[in-house]
Amino acid sequence: QVQLVESGGGLVQAGGSLRLSCAASGRTFSTMGWFRQAPGKEREFQAAISGPAGNTYYVDSVKGRFTISRDNAKNTVYLQMNSLKPEDTAVYYCAASRSWAYGLGPVKALEYDYWGQGSQVTVSS
Repeated sequence: QVQLVESGGGLVQAGGSLRLSCAASGRTFSTMGWFRQAPGKEREFQAAISGPAGNTYYVDSVKGRFTISRDNAKNTVYLQMNSLKPEDTAVYYCAASRSWAYGLGPVKALEYDYWGQGSQVTVSS
């Protein structure tokens, strides 16, 4: 049975940092990503890491601030978030994809097969 278990969310002041972790069990995945959903908004892609080379993808708004990485031995993906802003406040979801079955690439939620439970990140001003 596949599970994605997230940890690391919390409350931080603007300019601070947090690191989210997502441990996968049951199988390995070619692509793992992070999405977020703020109140009243749709779930949005943030970052993904894919393939043996660990290619990374980011939404423009987090480039230079967020870093995605993975530890294959632990089957865990991380999202290091620096220089956090109040607008980064959201529930963050880890996601895992076996393959890009729809050919849409890692930025589309439809390509992901499994999701974590969500972690609240709150950035105070």
